[in-house]
Amino acid sequence: MSSTLLSRRDLRFLLHDWLDVTRLTERPRYAEHSRETFDAVLELAERVATEHFAPHNRAADLDEPTFDGRRVRMIPEVKAALDVFAETGLLASTLDESVGGMQLPHVVAAACFAWCQAANVATSAYPMLTLGNTNLLLAHGSPAQIDTWARPMIEGRFHGTMCLSEPHAGSSLADITTRAEPQADGTHRLYGTKMWISGGEHELGENIVHLVLARLPDGPPGVKGISLFIVPKVLLGPGGTPGDRNDVVLVGLNHKMGFRGTTNTLLGFGEGAYRPDGRAGAVGYLVGEPHQGLAQMFHMMNEARIGVGAAATALGYTGYLKSLEYARQRPQGRPLAAKDPATPQVPIVAHPDVKRMLLAQKSYVEGALALVLYCGRLLDEAKSAPEAADRARADLLLDVLTPIVKSWPAQWCLAANDLAIQVHGGAGYTRDHDVEQHWRDNRLNPIHEGTHGIQALDLLGRKVTMRDGAGLAALVDAIGVTVERAGKAGGECAEPAERLAASVRRLTDVTRRLWSAGDPQLALANATVYLEAAGHVVVAWMWLEQLLVVETAAAAPDAELYAGKRNAARWFFRHELPRTGPQFDLLASLDRTTLEMRDAWF
Repeated sequence: MSSTLLSRRDLRFLLHDWLDVTRLTERPRYAEHSRETFDAVLELAERVATEHFAPHNRAADLDEPTFDGRRVRMIPEVKAALDVFAETGLLASTLDESVGGMQLPHVVAAACFAWCQAANVATSAYPMLTLGNTNLLLAHGSPAQIDTWARPMIEGRFHGTMCLSEPHAGSSLADITTRAEPQADGTHRLYGTKMWISGGEHELGENIVHLVLARLPDGPPGVKGISLFIVPKVLLGPGGTPGDRNDVVLVGLNHKMGFRGTTNTLLGFGEGAYRPDGRAGAVGYLVGEPHQGLAQMFHMMNEARIGVGAAATALGYTGYLKSLEYARQRPQGRPLAAKDPATPQVPIVAHPDVKRMLLAQKSYVEGALALVLYCGRLLDEAKSAPEAADRARADLLLDVLTPIVKSWPAQWCLAANDLAIQVHGGAGYTRDHDVEQHWRDNRLNPIHEGTHGIQALDLLGRKVTMRDGAGLAALVDAIGVTVERAGKAGGECAEPAERLAASVRRLTDVTRRLWSAGDPQLALANATVYLEAAGHVVVAWMWLEQLLVVETAAAAPDAELYAGKRNAARWFFRHELPRTGPQFDLLASLDRTTLEMRDAWF
């Protein structure tokens, strides 16, 4: 039976027909793998997601974690699923064999994890955070820190978090006040409060490894004075045995609209509730050099941002498949040409407006999944391409795409969830169907790991302008290669290639226009409009790439899948890409409406 989590057919198309991931096995890093191992681990991920993550998705939403003042309690199925996930090796799938990993390509691992995100995004958040924490320590930690903290996370015994924000600071990390006081033994004692910490307290493993941003006494003001510390929930004794409870306490749980199975916490550091060595203060261990904390944390944050885009995509995708299944099974009404009320009703999938909603969903979720997997492929290129120039090019392009792969799926796969509810009609607005939960869960993704506004400032304020415009040039060049191939292919590819080329020219011209006035405040006033327009251009590129596969294949291995891809590409170029025209017009006008609006006028 077909799954309503993700589409095996689409994943096969994207990974093999389009991205040709088996070619990666020609490189030393992935030489032990083959198409057979890739397909086997994808099958394993689907089975784990279906049998261990999906069954408690609704239960974890209805019976969310609670805090009785001493312990966080949650349904036991969460821990059981995470234990299975770790035991299968999926948690360490991309890591080096030397630390216990599979050395699986990132693009294949992203497809595997998407199964779990579609099945249960809240439970999936725990391993996503733990893996990000692990990768940061592998990149910036000392050998001793890797052995002490990263290896137990790789094994699934410890879990990880990232502690950035504070109640008074929000996303403005320059204003954090958590302080770290150096100690004679080389450790530090931390004092402060951290807010919105996902996975900040639970009993899913032996320990929680918090990565905490804090200030040293000699740190300069602003983000340049931030350092990074490992602050475990439980301190370790000789040989890694559990020792004293560290002075980290749960102040309270945040009560969320969705994503309820993931604890979201307010944590207090150094309040004296626990007194390691008889003194208040949370014991922490400096990671790397002082005052480099934000740069180090971005290693985890950028990974998390791609993960957020993947989660948004997975939620949009499963909502689409469930609304498609409902539309095929729900009889209602008759075709307009059917005049006899005694004729049988037809499934609602036959009605044009339902087709419209399903097509829009398909174009969003399949376009977003292509973007997520393409970014995974770029990670593999940056890590394993034989030539240094190719590695640098992939790294630069991924840098530009990161705010888009985080934000575009978070906006438009949420829109797909909205349409999934609409396809269900009144039934979609009840808790009897999964689609309302998927919408609630997905509503977090435009917010966390940097809101749309923050990603927009990053894209327009830094990524497309960095190195004298090298970032934008890398994106334009990559799209240009696809446009050129599509132009040579002709036929069905010709018109969308011309439309995409025109959109890229507008993107380039508008970017130049925004910065030509020499006024950063004016240039960035409508950055979110720029992000949305640029995102649509990028996803149109993803659809042209898919259309090229369809139109140039010697024979369609899956005729219905290929026909569906062709029509979804038509939809995106005819219904979605034209949205960017008025947006580019607005940006080019250097509109000052938002800048001139005053508080009192609201």
